[in-house]
Amino acid sequence: MKNNKVTLGLLLMNLFIAFLGIGLVIPVLPTLMNELDITGTTVGYLTAAFAIAQLIVSPFAGKAADQFGRKIMIVIGLFIFGISEFLFGIGKDIQMLIISRLLGGISAAFIMPAVTAFIADITNLDTRPKALGYMSAAISTGFIIGPGIGGFLAEFGTRIPFFFAGALGTIAAILSILLLSEPNRHENSHKQVSDGKVGFKRIMDPKYFLAFLLIFIASFGLAAFESFFSLFVDHKFQFKPSDIAIVITGGAVLGAVSQVVLFDRLTRIWGEIKLIQYSLILSAILVFLMTVVHSYFSILLVTFLVFVGFDLFRPAVTSYLSNIAGNEQGFVGGMNSMYTSLANISGPILGGILFDIDINYPYYFATLILFLGIVLTLFWKKQANNSSKEVKARVAN
Repeated sequence: MKNNKVTLGLLLMNLFIAFLGIGLVIPVLPTLMNELDITGTTVGYLTAAFAIAQLIVSPFAGKAADQFGRKIMIVIGLFIFGISEFLFGIGKDIQMLIISRLLGGISAAFIMPAVTAFIADITNLDTRPKALGYMSAAISTGFIIGPGIGGFLAEFGTRIPFFFAGALGTIAAILSILLLSEPNRHENSHKQVSDGKVGFKRIMDPKYFLAFLLIFIASFGLAAFESFFSLFVDHKFQFKPSDIAIVITGGAVLGAVSQVVLFDRLTRIWGEIKLIQYSLILSAILVFLMTVVHSYFSILLVTFLVFVGFDLFRPAVTSYLSNIAGNEQGFVGGMNSMYTSLANISGPILGGILFDIDINYPYYFATLILFLGIVLTLFWKKQANNSSKEVKARVAN
C-alpha cells in the first residue's frame, strides 16, 4: 500500500467530495422549509432523492466498473457530481432541487463501487482492512462533515455551499484524469468459489445477504439520525446553522479519528463481527439518548459519540465483504452502495413522516431498527466466521 499512497489519497479525496454533497443540504433545510413552505415529509423526499437515484444506478455501475474499468467510472461520476451541485446552487423551486439531488445520487453510484474495487485491486488481505478503514473514514467524514461545512458557508449565503462543492468535484475529476492509472486486477490471488452462483443470484447468498442487510440497518439509523438532526435541534433547542455545524463537524472529526486510529486495532482484537455488534449497540443507545438530553453539552457529547459507533461499523462490514468477494469486487461494491441507498431513501422518508407527528419519533424508530440489527448479528456470527475461514484457507493454498 505504501507504493500506492498518491493513488489511495486521491481515491479517498474523491469519496470525501462525493459524500460531502449528501450532507451539505442538511443545515439549510430549516431555511428551505421557510423559503419554499414545505413540510417535514417533503424534506424527507428531497433528502431521499439522492439515495433513490443511487439505489437504481448502483448495481449497474458496479458491474460497469468490472467491465469498463475503475478510472472511467470515477471520472464520469465526479463530473456529474459537479453538475448536480451547481444545479442545486441555482435552483429556485423544489423540482430543480430534486433533479439536482437525483444527479448527485447517480454520481455517488458511479464513484463508490469503482473506488471500492480500485482499493481492493491495489491491496492484499493484510493491507486491505486498513485501506478500507481509511475509505470508510473518507465516506463517513464527507457525509457527516458536509452539514458542518454547509452550515459555515451558509453564513455567506444559502447556496454558497453548493457552488463550493461543485467546484471541488470538477477539480477532483480533472486530477483523477491526470493522476489515476487503471489498476491491475489480481483475480487469481483472490479467486472465489462461487458455489454455482453468479451475478445477482449471489445477493441472496447468506454470506452476502446478511452483511448487506446489516449495512441497510446501520445506514438507516445514521440517515434517520442525521437527516433530521438540524430540524430536531432547530425546533427543540433553536440551534442556528453555525451551532449545527459545530456539533456535526466535531462528531465527524472524532468519528474519522476513531476509524483511522482504532479500527485496525479493534479488528485484530475482536474481529469484524464483534466490532459490528458493539458498534450497533453503542449507536442504538446514543440515538435513543438524543430524545432525553436537554443541555448543549449533553447534545454535543451524544452527537460526538454516536458518529463513532456508526463510523466503526462501516469499515468492519466492508472489510468482511471485500475478503469474501474474490474477483467480484465491483459487484459487491455496487451492492454495498445499493443497500446504503435503500437506507438513505427509507430513513429520511419515514423520518419525515414521523417528524410531522412528533419530533422524537424518528429517533425512537431508528433505535428500534438498530436493535433489530443487533439481534441479526447473533444469527450471522457463526456463518460469517465459517465463510472467513474458508476464504483464508483458499488464499493460503
